[in-house]
Amino acid sequence: ALNNQVTALIEERGLKLEQSRNKLLQAKLKVQSDSIDLEAAKTNISIAERQYDRVVQLESEGLKPVTSVEEKRLKLQETQAKLISQENKLLASRNEVLNAQVEINRVKASYTDKISKAQSEKFTAESNQFDTEAQVTKLENEYTNYEMRNKLYFILAPQNGFINKALRAGGGETFKEGEQLVGIMPSDYEMAVETFVEPIDLPLIHLGEKVRIQFDGWPAIIFSGWPNVSYGTYGGEVVAIETFISKNGKYRVLVAPDPDDHPWPVDLRVGSGANSLALLEDVPIWFELWRQLNGFPPNYYQPFDTNKTAEK
Repeated sequence: ALNNQVTALIEERGLKLEQSRNKLLQAKLKVQSDSIDLEAAKTNISIAERQYDRVVQLESEGLKPVTSVEEKRLKLQETQAKLISQENKLLASRNEVLNAQVEINRVKASYTDKISKAQSEKFTAESNQFDTEAQVTKLENEYTNYEMRNKLYFILAPQNGFINKALRAGGGETFKEGEQLVGIMPSDYEMAVETFVEPIDLPLIHLGEKVRIQFDGWPAIIFSGWPNVSYGTYGGEVVAIETFISKNGKYRVLVAPDPDDHPWPVDLRVGSGANSLALLEDVPIWFELWRQLNGFPPNYYQPFDTNKTAEK
């Protein structure tokens, strides 16, 4: 609003100055017109004086009557009155020029004062705005600090899930920064089977190969009381093969559900038992015999248990 007020005052000042300049120009033109009329009046009085002097001389010589002298005297006096009146008009016109110049200066001073006052109010409002913004920023920082302090009273997991294991049991215990307190199981996850392959069989496993999975509790043929024998088979696909050997001396392979096969059981949970059946590449019998005879893994494939060595 103050910006609009300043803009309006500037525009109004321009219009007022233009109006005052027009009045000044009119006054100057009137001065010129009155000056010309004054010169004409001076010429008329000069003519009237000469005519009067001539009539007086002729009257003294007896060529003109006294009435003619009186007429010329009256005309001379009228011409002198017109001269005086024209001089007054010229002075009034010059006074109007001065008044127009004074009006221009008055308009400039008046609107300069108004604009300065509006700009001062604008700057005051902007200063108050900046002070308010600074206070708002300070309050926001304080609010953020308080919010962060309040959040320190709670331990938040990086993703949605549920606690499946308490690593520190009991109440009133103290713990250090970075110490693990609980195990969290994500609520939204993708199922996969973790299986292990012998080093001699690893070259025969490739990404994208089909695998059959047997889950505990979903049998194809039910045998009551034999959970390790009661299995069902589901389709899987190799999605990852670890490049470094695991502690059990085998390579870890991840098998995801096969999108072209029927889905895995909905009630399947993380940690359930599973066996994988993978058909390796077809090779000649002599090659398999040679591989079995010469491809057994050496002893360094087995992990070295430092704890048992220390106990001995």
